[in-house]
Amino acid sequence: MTGFDEATLRGTGLTGTYLAVAAEQLGPDRLRRLLEATGGPLGELDDDLRDAARALTHLWYTGSWPGPSPFVVSARAYAEGLVWKAAGLTAPATAPGGYGSWADSPSTSHSRKGSR
Repeated sequence: MTGFDEATLRGTGLTGTYLAVAAEQLGPDRLRRLLEATGGPLGELDDDLRDAARALTHLWYTGSWPGPSPFVVSARAYAEGLVWKAAGLTAPATAPGGYGSWADSPSTSHSRKGSR
């Protein structure tokens, strides 16, 4: 559903969290039916399961659950969102230097040899 392989999804460390969120939001039966049905093309899903698949994909890409009462699962879920991996970016405000670190001049301790 996401276009990413299982290793990448597991590498986020969020598979258990997302499974719990999906079970709570979709209900265990609907989630089970979705997981059983996703071996084939998503276009073959009924409307109910297609909406569930969209919500689950949204969760993986953004770290948030969509809908009438949307919510972000956690700061980590936001940072690990597949949208950032797909774009080759780091989520805003999650870079090692912290928020706004891009505005500071580079450290001189790591300057190239021979530069002054």
